[in-house]
Amino acid sequence: MLMPCTFVIVCASTGLGAQTPSETAAHRQAVLAQLAAGDFAKVEAQSTDRMKAALPAGRLEGLWARMIGEAGAFQRCAPARVQAMGEMQIVITTCEFARANVDAQIVFDAAGKLAGLQFRPAGSAPAYAPPPYATPSSYAESEITIGEPDWKLPATLAMPQGPGPFPAVVLVHGSGPNDRDETVGANKPFKDLALGLASRGVAVLRYDKRTKVYPTRLAAFSGLTVKEEVVDDAVEAAKALRTQPKIDPSRVFVLGHSLGGMLVPRIAERDPGLAGLIALAGPARPMEQAIVDQTRYLAAADGTVTADEQAQIDKLVTLAASVAALTPEDAKTGKTLLGVPASYWLDLRGYDAPSAAGHVKQPLLVLYGERDYQVTSEEFARWKTALAAKPNATLRSYPSLNHLFISGSGKSVPGEYDRPGHVAEEVIRDVAEWVKRR
Repeated sequence: MLMPCTFVIVCASTGLGAQTPSETAAHRQAVLAQLAAGDFAKVEAQSTDRMKAALPAGRLEGLWARMIGEAGAFQRCAPARVQAMGEMQIVITTCEFARANVDAQIVFDAAGKLAGLQFRPAGSAPAYAPPPYATPSSYAESEITIGEPDWKLPATLAMPQGPGPFPAVVLVHGSGPNDRDETVGANKPFKDLALGLASRGVAVLRYDKRTKVYPTRLAAFSGLTVKEEVVDDAVEAAKALRTQPKIDPSRVFVLGHSLGGMLVPRIAERDPGLAGLIALAGPARPMEQAIVDQTRYLAAADGTVTADEQAQIDKLVTLAASVAALTPEDAKTGKTLLGVPASYWLDLRGYDAPSAAGHVKQPLLVLYGERDYQVTSEEFARWKTALAAKPNATLRSYPSLNHLFISGSGKSVPGEYDRPGHVAEEVIRDVAEWVKRR
């Protein structure tokens, strides 16, 4: 589901001539003003061909809408800093939104065309420190490559010390172009999981998501669905694990977080040889409804819903209704809504992850953090109801944990993800013990 910031990353090519730093800074101000004013066509018109291919007409509007839904209304930006990268100019500025500060990185090619756009939580995250429950002497990490020939992905394998054979877990990301650590703000929950589980005798494979490694190719992919975004690579990762020395090929598991958790039944359909499935914060409602509900929650988090916030909610409600009205013909035309192709929405229409999970043969572990605002307690209740008759299903919830399974107190809000923390040790323990019992 949604992470605390929306990312749009596309880097492009070259041209002749160059803007001066002052011209580049002014150009950046114009682009941000156009985004804030909703003049998306003007932004698209000044983009490079590669940028246009990666963000077809209309997609930028949806991505900006999701950005506003997460961070709140746009307010202002600080003075920019400009740096050169070859023939391109990179402009970095911190922008204030109603609920968060966001670093905007805008790239212009030598001809002054918009070549890249990225938004991320403001400020540099502190250097990662391993969690206290990680024991470096008990595991070793190595770099491997997974994936089909046309979609190779860099990956890291955390292997316990000793002769093995060990059980192994593939980590499957949530929404967005995630890296292998599933970095969110100052946190790296997948790295925590990998080091914690490997310290307890469970090998872990994590990889950079296809949308991070191949953003332009995927943006131009006709008929994109979660199969291409998520499922194919999870299946390939499990296949790669089975070929590794010291791995027990009959004890390979998949652990999905958020969107990945929702899709573990689909992954199991493709790979019936999996030993078990683990869903962390798996959604159980339509994605378009979750976007509206999360925006409502964040708007009301400070006790007041402003007129701008209500207007954004109303806009997302309208867009969600448009998603519900999509037809197969819309997929053929390349139509997008909320920055997502119609083919993607249609593929998930009617998909009920808890119900699907009730029909898979593999044992299933479902975990939920009760402070999670991105996946609600009502959704966890749906998992419990759907799996009540499945004898090999285990469900657990944790009162103090948020969507990243990091402990906190009070209402969870996006700014919480900017504070360094670690996946709770009890989650590491519960996953490791469940895997090793299979």
